[in-house]
Amino acid sequence: MYFYGMTKKLHLILSQLMRYKLHHVALWALYNFVWWSVYEGSVFGIFETLQEPHNIVKYFSYVSFHTLSVYFCVHVLIPRFLEKHRYIPFFGALIATIVVTATLITCNYYIAGAIAGTSPYELFKIVPASPVTIFKNNAFPSCVAAMTLGMSIKLAKNWLLSQKKQQLLEKEKLETELKFLKSQFNPHFLFNTINSIFVLINKNTEMASESLVKFSSLLRYQLYECNTPTIQLSNEIQYIKSFIELESLRQNANFSLKESYPETVSTNVMIAPFILIPFIENAFKHLAEDHQLKKWIQFDLSLQENTLTLFIANSANFQIQTHTLEDASYKGLGLKNVKRRLDLLYPDTYTLVVTENKDRYTVQLSLLLTTQAHVQLQKVTA
Repeated sequence: MYFYGMTKKLHLILSQLMRYKLHHVALWALYNFVWWSVYEGSVFGIFETLQEPHNIVKYFSYVSFHTLSVYFCVHVLIPRFLEKHRYIPFFGALIATIVVTATLITCNYYIAGAIAGTSPYELFKIVPASPVTIFKNNAFPSCVAAMTLGMSIKLAKNWLLSQKKQQLLEKEKLETELKFLKSQFNPHFLFNTINSIFVLINKNTEMASESLVKFSSLLRYQLYECNTPTIQLSNEIQYIKSFIELESLRQNANFSLKESYPETVSTNVMIAPFILIPFIENAFKHLAEDHQLKKWIQFDLSLQENTLTLFIANSANFQIQTHTLEDASYKGLGLKNVKRRLDLLYPDTYTLVVTENKDRYTVQLSLLLTTQAHVQLQKVTA
């Protein structure tokens, strides 16, 4: 019980010291003690010296005036002048502070001498005997050193806080940009899919109904199952299959599709949701509009260890294709967004090659995926 009471009192004392910054005074007391020990060449000799009243007065004059001057600089001069880039007033006020502090310390030598009943020059062995000597050889250098130390600590602390704040701002900026890119993709996907179903309504109501069912399933997946930064690759592949099947329903008899997927996919492999869909959308978009031409898409998705390789090739006839003003405004929006997402989510871990010829459009993407264990580790260390 006694030990508990002493611990509680010690904790209260420490909390009060931290609250009123009294530990800073202890720091400056230690700083001056170390320098005095170096100057005298003996730590134990300092303890003997501090038993004399005049030396106590001298020592605490250094501690108190150093502390006051440093905190005046840190809390007044730096915020008012240096941080506002007013360099001339700052350095002028800094020099004045050092001079005033050194002058006060010099005066305190005479107080210590009065307490000892002798001259400060004889007491502290100052040669030549002059206040200028005390100011130049003792007070002024110590003030410059103390001010340099205090400003260095303050500026280093400000720099670290600034770097931390900058990192947080960059992280928030990336997260905001990713959310914006994903929100742009959603309307683009909805526009393409609803337009496809609208075309089927007049051609084949049964196919239109089937498409609507598939569309609702895809929309449910998009709204409720993809709200995390990464999802299982197996789920994304299933989504891609349904998406391609939905897009294929509105194609005519001249259309052929060849698909290839990994035989087995570990549930441990993760991928950013909807990172591949814009390429598939683009393949259907670039199909030749001339109904007499043969239209085809070759889709190949392979996985080797954690490297995902996507190859898409499709027929195209860029000479005869025409676009309305509305189509032109959306042209390239999906690919532009997905390239930006790749740069943000997979920096230096992907390669993308897009080739556009007269009658053929190809996309080759190689992507190094993360594992579920790696994702969990990122969450823990974030």
